[in-house]
Amino acid sequence: MAKQKNKPQTDPTADVIDEPVEGQIDTEKAPEEAPEETAEEKLQNELSAEKEKYLRLYAEYDNFRKRTGTEKLQIYDDATARAVKEILPLADSVTQALLQLEGKQVPEEFSKGLELISAQLRSSFDKLSIEAFGEVGDAFDPAIHNAVSMTEDAALPENAVAAVYQKGYKIHDKIIRHAMVVVANT
Repeated sequence: MAKQKNKPQTDPTADVIDEPVEGQIDTEKAPEEAPEETAEEKLQNELSAEKEKYLRLYAEYDNFRKRTGTEKLQIYDDATARAVKEILPLADSVTQALLQLEGKQVPEEFSKGLELISAQLRSSFDKLSIEAFGEVGDAFDPAIHNAVSMTEDAALPENAVAAVYQKGYKIHDKIIRHAMVVVANT
């Protein structure tokens, strides 16, 4: 008799292979996972994240630069305004002296000297961007004028400046001194 090799006998019902049959749903499979990112996609995502950081940093720096420039200009204007505020009484005195000389007999050198001083003050104010305001006939604006009295004047429109006791001065939009005025027809 021939020897038979010991073959393991398999029970056809013992080991069932888990292969889905066509049309049958596989309930034991894990839920589908998102496909893994490729190296190129990872690098692209990192690049876009770095671009976002760079753009945010650039925007912050640009805002900082603009803010410090504005603050620097405001500090300069504030310092100039404080210094000019101390000189304004001198400008008022020179203006009043020139007004008092009109129609009076005074030496020509004296009036020329006052006119030269007045011109130098105006030139200095122009260089510093200092503007005078408050003229007769201007519309009254409580933001820049200080009304010290009221009057009736048929020649002037309603809420117009009738007289100026003291000129006002400003640097850009910053008021150094409000104009003291008389308001007509309020």
